[in-house]
Amino acid sequence: MNTQFTFGATQLRLHRWPLTQPNHSLQAWDAADELILEQALPLCASLQASQQTPVRVLILNDAFGALSCAIGSATPGSTLQHLVQDSVLSQLACRHNRAQNTLPSNEIIELNSLDPLPENPQLVLFKLPANHSYLAFQLAALSKVLTPQSTLLVAAKAKDINRNVLALFTQFIGPTQASLTIKKCRYIETTFQAALARPQLNFPLRWPLDDSHFTLVNHANVFAREKLDIGARFFLQHLPRVAAGSTVIDLGCGNGVLSLQLLQQQPDCHLVLCDESYMAVASAHASIAENLPTQMAQCQFVADDCLTQQADNSADWVICNPPFHQQTAVTTHIASQMFRDAKRVLKTGGRLRIVANRHLPYRLQLEKLFGHCQQLAANPKFVILESIKRS
Repeated sequence: MNTQFTFGATQLRLHRWPLTQPNHSLQAWDAADELILEQALPLCASLQASQQTPVRVLILNDAFGALSCAIGSATPGSTLQHLVQDSVLSQLACRHNRAQNTLPSNEIIELNSLDPLPENPQLVLFKLPANHSYLAFQLAALSKVLTPQSTLLVAAKAKDINRNVLALFTQFIGPTQASLTIKKCRYIETTFQAALARPQLNFPLRWPLDDSHFTLVNHANVFAREKLDIGARFFLQHLPRVAAGSTVIDLGCGNGVLSLQLLQQQPDCHLVLCDESYMAVASAHASIAENLPTQMAQCQFVADDCLTQQADNSADWVICNPPFHQQTAVTTHIASQMFRDAKRVLKTGGRLRIVANRHLPYRLQLEKLFGHCQQLAANPKFVILESIKRS
């Protein structure tokens, strides 16, 4: 894996997170980061020279900290960065990369995706999220804090900048166009208009779960925002019957739909709902609170890197609908970490049950990790797999 990021006079060591990333063709930055920095570094230097206070920099969606580290390294002690991320993994990556490049922590204020943005940023560095609902959410939030003096720098892969994306910028920020393609990426050039009539957003979304009395709550960056995804729908038909008093971990909980069903089946269980997305955890919290408010005391909601914060030998069940991508990279290493963490936190005799796409090699992974794996159900697209932790 290439970890040496050289940009002009700036040299950094940057790692993806988690550090056990097995795909050595991936790196912790891309050409869009470089395009943004080409404009951002001179602007930071110019602003630094004209004022006595630190330059107020707002950075959105810095996946592994490349933008934050480069700004901090090129302009030491002269910026105050507000770093907005929805992912715990991105936060951990940024902390790690700043630490290994000996960049001070007091120049950073970490914000999650639901925190209010700082007023009057001088410089905004914006990596486009893949989710257009989340993009609209962030543009709406930006429109409330930008001023005509703010500079907004946006770049992404050329294939990700389409008419819909440009229309969102036009609706929320002002007149917008895309640059020519540079290194397979493009800038988005937009002019902030304070008096623009902007659309009203209705996040979080609420929609009824089929064949139930439940209403699910979805914040802007949560998968399957307005309908149940087909993997979760299949899993709902094959959830475990858990005993009273059991501790169940819903790993990658999303909007909490699996936990709602478990609580309905077994009102006397303790649930831990974990996800790496702050918006997912907030959605799950709202889904439980609105549908089963009397059982909130039995639930713990955790934004986490898989199950890092959970104790060994503490759970009777782990249920999981694992991802097979990280940002835009297709990979199974996040699922592999989920399985290892699940084995660690399960009690002896505890069970891991997952839903998975048939084509993914999860059965082999679970057989190697647990010593066995049973297929409980299948349809043309998905399988339900279960492994037991033995002594």
